[in-house]
Amino acid sequence: MKIVPDTSVVIDGRITSMIKTGEYKGATIIIPEAVVAELEAQANQGREIGFSGLTELQELYRMSGEEIIELRFAGERPSLDQVKLSSGGEIDALIRNVALQNSAKFITSDLVQAEVAKAKGLDVLYLRPQIGDFSPLSIDQFFDEKTIAIMLKERAPPVAKKGTLKDVRLVVLRDAPMTEHELRSMAQEILERAKRDPDGFIELEKRGITVVQIGSLRISIARRPFSDGMEITAVRPFVGVSLDDYNMAPEIKRRILGSRRGVLIAGPPGAGKTTLAQSIATFLADHDFIVKTMEAPRDLQVPDHITQYTALEGSMVNTAEALLLVRPDYVIFDELRKSEDFTVFADMRLAGMGMVGVVHAMGVHDALQRFCDRVDYSVLPQVINTVIFVSRGEIAKVYDVDLTIKVPEGMSSEAHLRPVIVVREHSRKEIEIEVFRYEGETLVMPVRRGAEEPAGPAPAAAAAEENVAWRVAEKEIQREIGRYTTGPVDVRIVNDNKAVVYIEDKDVPAAIGKGGKNVAAIVNKIGIGIDIRPRSELKPRKAVEEEVQLGDGIRIRIDRKQLTILSPEHRGKIVDVFAGKEYLFTATVNEEGNIFLAKNSTTAQEMIKRYSEGETIRLRPV
Repeated sequence: MKIVPDTSVVIDGRITSMIKTGEYKGATIIIPEAVVAELEAQANQGREIGFSGLTELQELYRMSGEEIIELRFAGERPSLDQVKLSSGGEIDALIRNVALQNSAKFITSDLVQAEVAKAKGLDVLYLRPQIGDFSPLSIDQFFDEKTIAIMLKERAPPVAKKGTLKDVRLVVLRDAPMTEHELRSMAQEILERAKRDPDGFIELEKRGITVVQIGSLRISIARRPFSDGMEITAVRPFVGVSLDDYNMAPEIKRRILGSRRGVLIAGPPGAGKTTLAQSIATFLADHDFIVKTMEAPRDLQVPDHITQYTALEGSMVNTAEALLLVRPDYVIFDELRKSEDFTVFADMRLAGMGMVGVVHAMGVHDALQRFCDRVDYSVLPQVINTVIFVSRGEIAKVYDVDLTIKVPEGMSSEAHLRPVIVVREHSRKEIEIEVFRYEGETLVMPVRRGAEEPAGPAPAAAAAEENVAWRVAEKEIQREIGRYTTGPVDVRIVNDNKAVVYIEDKDVPAAIGKGGKNVAAIVNKIGIGIDIRPRSELKPRKAVEEEVQLGDGIRIRIDRKQLTILSPEHRGKIVDVFAGKEYLFTATVNEEGNIFLAKNSTTAQEMIKRYSEGETIRLRPV
């Protein structure tokens, strides 16, 4: 008997399986050169299925050496033009021609290939996806009921994450390191299963990386050049969690069943965002809502009646267009990452669909900032009206997002009245974040309140430290006054309504202007009263001479005209100067061990400010 398998059968490993069971023992297996070329091209592109197919050919060659079968290669190797037209069926036609020329049985697991071959009059065996029990995969030996994920890498012992979302630990599974041969065998077995199992598919395949989904198990196979060695990572979901298991379930249910249907789930990686999203999806589907998902890769573990969509032709824009025609009640958008994803989410929500989005963020502030960078802030409350922050598998906080007209926190002047998005923590009803436009930029500002604040008014310096609006105003004043002076501009915010500004004596008349015209224009623009004074009235800061821990120590001395850093230990060296962990500048220490800076220079003023605020000044040789 003569048999011609096509590429799909070679990759999924069923031709060798049938030979091993004795079904085609003694048969002549004819491999078209087009199959070899296709597998070679895939392997050269770093695709795992190419390596898997070549391994299968090697197994056929071994069987022929043992005279279990006869192995032949036939047909033409495809030209470059035929390779370019492979999506149109040119390679498939070359493979069919080999079966026609040799009057052989044609075996394929590609439905289109099978139908075309039948139309050509070939004797076709179409291998349908396997239904029924499968033997365990080799990687199953590394899993137990408490295992969340396993990481297998060549030259390293296998390790696993075990436990729950609230308590995860890393466990070494054996002392002996994994070998490349073990990993290659596992990879081939995984790919064969993915091709044959109706619940398996290849989610992503690029040079050096293949992501496979088999049931609830997501497996990533990495190889060179993408990684520095062969690696297999398998992740399975946590035990199914119902929405009722969460501490704020009644509030979440009220919102998603009501009118607040723009939900954003935020939290750090591994916090349980996806688990919560699939719990919400299951709850909605059980309450007569039509629910779909958008995922790339498909990661949610949801009931069969919830359809999971991925990027259509590589783009979520295309997926959204399709879903707008399908018109589900709710869409679960897992993993908002690209700018396109945020735009699609906003468009679908504004079209009236209920949306639940998942985004990686260390805080609610970060999540909103990512949206504001891509979506006009004025429509943000229509896109997102509920933010759920998840930490360690629990709902940490729920936030309300609303639009109002007010003066942003810390800006008391009515000149600052504007549309402001306020983000309130649901239980306390206090504003924690404000989003507003200022000088053409969208600002996402935390509103700082705390029980530790004193009952009486705080000193001006402390208030300036805590009040974001003061810092914004300070920069605005420096910029506006800087138009009239070439020297430093020292701004001292007194309160929400007044600032004192010290500039060079000779520049004071120009900054004030004739009849106070210039300063009045600045006050009207910024909304804060400004008192301009000559720098000669500015009391010098108290001289500082204090040892800071760095070798033998450094001292900082400030006199009327200059700031001196004394560090005998670094004589003649070039050093970087740091305040805390932040780099300030680079300088050369002279032979006496000193660095001289003009006291009124921007660098010196910044250093004085940092030192006065208690930051450690240190030097590091370059």
